[in-house]
Amino acid sequence: MAKLTSKQRDKLPEDKFAGPGRTYPIPDKAHAADAKARASQAVKAGRMGKAQEAKIDAKADRVLKKG
Repeated sequence: MAKLTSKQRDKLPEDKFAGPGRTYPIPDKAHAADAKARASQAVKAGRMGKAQEAKIDAKADRVLKKG
């Protein structure tokens, strides 16, 4: 996965994040796949609900299907 520096992350528009509060950045396919994996882990750990995971997955899937 490409490195995303703090400066690059700060410059990303809101639509390049899958989660609330600028969480789960999805500027490319690698980050989108990672967002899905991390959301799944958060649900299993009880830190996130299935509804929020579904929203993150839907946004990440749009990035993964491009190209």
